Amino acid sequence: MNKARWIPVLAAMVLATAGGRNADAGYGGAANYCCCPTQCCAPSCGYTEAKTSCQTCYKTVYETVWEKQDYTCCKTVYDTVCEKVPYTCTKNVYETCYRDECYTICKPVYKTCYKDVTYTCCKPVYKTCYKDVTCKIRKPIYKTCYKDVCYTVCKPVYETCYKECVYTTCKPVYETCYKDVCCTTYKTETQTCYKECCYTICKPVVEKKIVNVCCGEWKTVTETIPGAIVTKCVQEPGTWSYDPCTCCCVYHPGCCKQVQVQCPPTTCCKKVWCPRTEQREICCTRYVQEVCKKQIPYTVCKCVPCTTVKKVAYTTCRMVKECHTKKVPYTVCRTVTETCTKKVPYCTCEWVEECITKKVPYCVCEMVKECHTKKVAYCTCEMVKEQCIRKVPYCVCKQVCTTEYRTCTKCVPRQVQVTCTRCVPKTICKQVPYQVCNTCCTSCCNTCCNNGCATGCAVGGCANGACDVK
Repeated sequence: MNKARWIPVLAAMVLATAGGRNADAGYGGAANYCCCPTQCCAPSCGYTEAKTSCQTCYKTVYETVWEKQDYTCCKTVYDTVCEKVPYTCTKNVYETCYRDECYTICKPVYKTCYKDVTYTCCKPVYKTCYKDVTCKIRKPIYKTCYKDVCYTVCKPVYETCYKECVYTTCKPVYETCYKDVCCTTYKTETQTCYKECCYTICKPVVEKKIVNVCCGEWKTVTETIPGAIVTKCVQEPGTWSYDPCTCCCVYHPGCCKQVQVQCPPTTCCKKVWCPRTEQREICCTRYVQEVCKKQIPYTVCKCVPCTTVKKVAYTTCRMVKECHTKKVPYTVCRTVTETCTKKVPYCTCEWVEECITKKVPYCVCEMVKECHTKKVAYCTCEMVKEQCIRKVPYCVCKQVCTTEYRTCTKCVPRQVQVTCTRCVPKTICKQVPYQVCNTCCTSCCNTCCNNGCATGCAVGGCANGACDVK
């Protein structure tokens, strides 16, 4: 961009140099007033006869403007990942084993025996007896009788009669009439117009650049871990002694004591991450905005009023009276007396005495002696010698290889596209106006131009026999 800005300035300097050389060659190499004769530049006219003219010229000015531009680049983001790394280790496994040991015990044997025992008991015997009891009771006897009762009722008798009634009705008579009504309707007219719309498009520009990428590899490292110090229970050797009571040897186990023992070392393998940095070439895409124009049609609707006359029908109503006669029914009620007879029931009660005999139960108890025999249990004990085998525990240590996992944390790089903004210089070319005034004495310039010394009167020289002084 800086080189492009200096190109117009260099071009202007080259053109100015070339123009000066041509003027010098055309007018004998004179470039100022010193080459003109004295009589040519002598004042031959007054100040009022001097010719003055001003004109507006334009020159090109270059200005640098910084504009914002969005571009897309890749950014390295590190994610923390936890993974389980297996490693092999050896650990001590203590296993309890048992050995058989014989010993003699005296075991009591209990035996249950039975003997017969005779005893006497008294058993109650219950017997139910009955006796006759005579008693008198009074029993009521109910009887239903009827008697005649006379009563009077009044019965209504209804009779329908008719009478004539005169009434007047109003009957509506409808007539249809018409009248002229002016109405205004609107007609829609459609017109298509166009308008110029500017829109911005983004053109992709692909650039390649070299970035540093963090990578690495896993290396396996073997590490020896010393075994832990544990407290172990050790039993001393036992002794045998003769027992005169049982006439045999009895084993007496030794006492137990605690001893500090160090376990064998453990060898484990672990993986170590060795990072390194590599340079890789990636492609970045940035978008350049470009303004485009297009014609968009749009429709303009306008309503045009139209006046029309139409006939509107309307209905008129008038009422006409009419006389009618109708028969109206009415009901006449009169009461008639009647005598009726009905039977009314009533109840009578009589008491009758009766003699009845019933059996009344009573209970008699007698005591009866009985002889029984029962078995009574008793226990006997007898000592029996028995050989037994018992399990004596002892501890055995062995090494077992196991695979365990430990959690390791590592950073994994990944590329993320990020939109950034940067300022890009842009050169704007614009025209700036300025005033140029020409002042020259007509006779002097004409004399100089006639004598062939136009370049001495003006830098620009004579044009068409006139002196143009700048």
